[in-house]
Amino acid sequence: MKLKYILTLCIGLFIFQFSQATEKPAPEWGPTGHRVVGKIADNYLKRSTKRAIEKLLNRQSLAFVSTYGDEIKSDDRYKKFGTWHYVNMDANQSYEDSKKNPKGDAVTGAEYCVSVLKDKNATDEDKAFYLKLLIHIIGDIHQPMHVGLAEDKGGNDIKVKWMGKSTNLHRVWDSDMINGYDMSYTELANNADALSKEQIKVIEAGTIIDWVNDTHVLANAVYKDVNKDDNLGYKYAYNNLNIARSQIQKGGIRLAKLLNDIF
Repeated sequence: MKLKYILTLCIGLFIFQFSQATEKPAPEWGPTGHRVVGKIADNYLKRSTKRAIEKLLNRQSLAFVSTYGDEIKSDDRYKKFGTWHYVNMDANQSYEDSKKNPKGDAVTGAEYCVSVLKDKNATDEDKAFYLKLLIHIIGDIHQPMHVGLAEDKGGNDIKVKWMGKSTNLHRVWDSDMINGYDMSYTELANNADALSKEQIKVIEAGTIIDWVNDTHVLANAVYKDVNKDDNLGYKYAYNNLNIARSQIQKGGIRLAKLLNDIF
């Protein structure tokens, strides 16, 4: 009887923990999206860049550390970096013309990370920290809703349904669509579109600000295509999944370009 009771208790605890895990909200650009960015970037790094990064990260991969920016959010010591995950701009503005957040944004955050990584007097510990943040930020600025409107918190306040389940527009682009592939980050990275050298050069061109402006154009299109309480499903996925994949691929290629220039 005692053994039967223990087994019953263990099974009950397992079921409870499983149900709790499945009820947790999905994280940003999901871990999957960020890791795909890191994995793709790794494919475009120079050997010398790889060696320098491996030394700073103790041989951890870009994909592995790509979610660090989200992992530290719950730690009060890192609250000041909260605004580095996004840029708020009005619909028809460029970043240059937009009202800047006095607490900083993804552009100023990324630029600061770059400055630390280029600083010969910075410690390896600081460089490792800001490298992890930079990897995450570059992923974020390629998610359209991270370059959205302040009034709806980048789509977080636009409640919709995804495949019949309640969510919001931000989360649809962060994780709902990408998770619909039901593939690992390595599978998604390995199945990125084949690009010519000319296409890669076009993607690499420009500055962090240019990349943010590029994503903002896409964000405007996303807003126009969705209304509050819309039930988004297979048609929306059909029309937008390849756009999400393209943004992730751009993020990886541009991250690699940035890191190659730094190291």
